[in-house]
Amino acid sequence: MQPPKRIERTTVRRVVRLFQPYRMLVLWTVLLVLLSAGLGLLSPFFLRKIVDDGLLKADYAVVAEYSILTLVATLLVIVSQLAYGYMSVVVGQDIMRDLRNGLFAHIQGMSMRFFTSTRTGEIQSRLANDVGGVQSVVSDTAANTLSNVVTVVSTVVVMAILDWRLTVLSVGVVPIFAFLGKLVGDQMRTVRKRSQEQLADLNATMAETLSVSGALLNKTSGRQALSLERFRKVNQAMTGTNVFMAMIFRMFGAVFGLTFQVTPTLVLWLAGYLIYRSPGSITIGTIVAFTSLQSRMFFPLTGLLSTQVEVTAAFALFDRIYEYLDMKQDVVDAPDAIAPAEVQGRVEFDDVSFRYEDDQDRSTLEGLSLVAEPGQLVALVGPSGAGKTTLTYLIPRLYDAESGTVKVDGLDVRRWKQEALTREIAVVTQETYLVHDTIRENLRYGKPEASEEELVAAAKAAAIHDHISRLPEGYDTVVGERGYKLSGGEKQRISIARAILKNPRILILDEATSSLDTQSERLIQSALAPLMQGRTTFAIAHRLSTIQRADQILVMVAGRIVERGRHEELLALGGEYARLYHVQFEHEAVGSDR
Repeated sequence: MQPPKRIERTTVRRVVRLFQPYRMLVLWTVLLVLLSAGLGLLSPFFLRKIVDDGLLKADYAVVAEYSILTLVATLLVIVSQLAYGYMSVVVGQDIMRDLRNGLFAHIQGMSMRFFTSTRTGEIQSRLANDVGGVQSVVSDTAANTLSNVVTVVSTVVVMAILDWRLTVLSVGVVPIFAFLGKLVGDQMRTVRKRSQEQLADLNATMAETLSVSGALLNKTSGRQALSLERFRKVNQAMTGTNVFMAMIFRMFGAVFGLTFQVTPTLVLWLAGYLIYRSPGSITIGTIVAFTSLQSRMFFPLTGLLSTQVEVTAAFALFDRIYEYLDMKQDVVDAPDAIAPAEVQGRVEFDDVSFRYEDDQDRSTLEGLSLVAEPGQLVALVGPSGAGKTTLTYLIPRLYDAESGTVKVDGLDVRRWKQEALTREIAVVTQETYLVHDTIRENLRYGKPEASEEELVAAAKAAAIHDHISRLPEGYDTVVGERGYKLSGGEKQRISIARAILKNPRILILDEATSSLDTQSERLIQSALAPLMQGRTTFAIAHRLSTIQRADQILVMVAGRIVERGRHEELLALGGEYARLYHVQFEHEAVGSDR
């Protein structure tokens, strides 16, 4: 097993900074902890008074008076503990909220490189399990640790006042167990990190297998047994790690429990010896009070040593959280980014090259230049892998070009504010993604503040309103995960309605009708026509009708534009486009003539 990783000071400072926005609540928590600890010290003194001056002297008035005082002090301790407990939970939950919000916002701001190289289940595990794993540390540990420290220190001081000899025996074992706690904590940190990594792997396996797409793949391929075996393997590994982690903690507790049971016996033995050697040097009330204080010390001391283990282990989770928070966002707003007031929709590529991180051997786009004037329809054609989709990814800055510039209205997209840029671009793809919500809320992704009249108008323009109206719950129909309750054509028309609501200046159609049946395709083509009107449109097309209407056709091969022009010009040229036309589109043209 690898040696435990040392806790970095920078991580400790970052964790401490999480509490800064809640300084006043933390201050009140500290004051209440001190009050609780101070009140708790009164009871042993009252107990000594009850025994020595009440019970042993048969003075009922003393017993009654100090019993009432003990009860009042105990109630005040409980009230103060509830108060600082509430405040610590509020602070902890607010910090948890801030961590989740910050991590979610940071991950959401990552470019597509991150999402294409990271499993969804791993991301979900960081957000849910890792942040959830530190909940007890930020919610309870800070206040409890302060309370335990104050209680232990004040109790030891009072014990020393009562009898320093008994105190030396009581606290003499503490350094040994503090050292043992550090060793166990370091080991727990290593094991806890491995456990969270295995949990992330388990979540990723479940997300891949139990999603609608994963379930469909397993059922149609008959590979349920293979998926189950993968799950069992990951699950077994995590089970073994968790058993090991639990046994470390139990052994740790068993040793402490043994010590704290033996020590009071040793104290009573020493007290008896001191009374034997010097009768009257220690009163019975002092021994009772000291024993009470000893119990008061041992419980928080156990909490401190356990906290040492828990906090050390929790830093493994903080490391995983900050690992994501420290990831550099490679697509960010420039310091001088602007949001132009009026957008025409002119798109220009100037000697643009790009390659994906996992494919450094070849460029996906190389030396690519083009100009799309406002309102033009630009068709992108070429074999699979030619770079057509990647070209469209660079316009809304899903990725940034490695070299060259992509401009919208003459301004480099890297100098646009991302929110302003994406507001002017709508994308309709072959695979439409719908969230597990109502049709109405899915439409509002195009325009969150859209009125009911605007939603209906957009749905009518996309030729989907009549179908929605026939559904039992209409626009309140829940579409299911990824929209699986709807057909491909219905999802596509909702996607088009979203784009209509957005009213963009630039429209990207990525093979929007290539996998649909003829009837659905005709409906969608009729819906696309008004959407494309007056907008700069990039269409990755597999249909001849779209290409024939294009103002310019860009023929791409291996990341380069090898031909450009209108349909008739390129056919007359007799080059790559003519070859693609004869292979892919000629039968469609013949069919349309009949």
